Amino acid sequence: MSRRLFLPAILLILLGVMVFAQARDAASGAGTWVFVVVGVAAGIVLVFATLFETTGMHARVLAIVALLGTLSALFRVPFAAAPNLQPSTYLIICSGYVLGPVAGFAVGALTAVVSNFFLGHGPWTLFQMLAWGLAGASAFTLRRLPMKRRWLIIAGVTWGLLFGIIMNLWTWIGFVYPLTARTFMVTWLASLPFDVMHSLGNALFLGLLGVRTIRILERYHRRFQWVRQEDTVENDRDGSRKARAVKNAV
Repeated sequence: MSRRLFLPAILLILLGVMVFAQARDAASGAGTWVFVVVGVAAGIVLVFATLFETTGMHARVLAIVALLGTLSALFRVPFAAAPNLQPSTYLIICSGYVLGPVAGFAVGALTAVVSNFFLGHGPWTLFQMLAWGLAGASAFTLRRLPMKRRWLIIAGVTWGLLFGIIMNLWTWIGFVYPLTARTFMVTWLASLPFDVMHSLGNALFLGLLGVRTIRILERYHRRFQWVRQEDTVENDRDGSRKARAVKNAV
């Protein structure tokens, strides 16, 4: 097995076990919905994990992804007592804006995994990985718009609501019976005040810090690209010297 596919293979096994456990523990008649919802969520996470492993990112990008994911997770822990006030989402959106969809998804997924070592792991971790990961991946589309505070705020408000909808899927299949469109709407309406709090928190953090954070990350990213180009030029020069040395020797 290729080393680049090792992590996706391990993740596939873990997600398979999670799908089986969800279906086994589901209420009578809910097994099909559980397989559909958890299977789709697991599949999306697995696709991005495979892309992350196979795109051949430079070590400096991997380092900044790990740093941002850990920092985002640490931001979440002190705010755990506040209902759905998530400063992590702001940093995930900024990361995806600068680093691209695959790296943005990785930062979001890493946020859920690391922070839940402090706050508690469970089947909900998969849906947190999916929600935050998609928030980071979709943020790259904002680059098509002028970098203005209002677009970041709109993205933050939108993902505050979408995060709640994705997390409600876990609540719906795990605790609600029967699984119908009506019961899902009731589940979503019950969580709406918390989702609004998440949206308002995102708007606050992105409005105050979003543009500055993106500029800092872009400055680092440009510096990384400049260093990488220099490395490429230096490698080309070394290759040319070796070729001339071999030619002279012959």
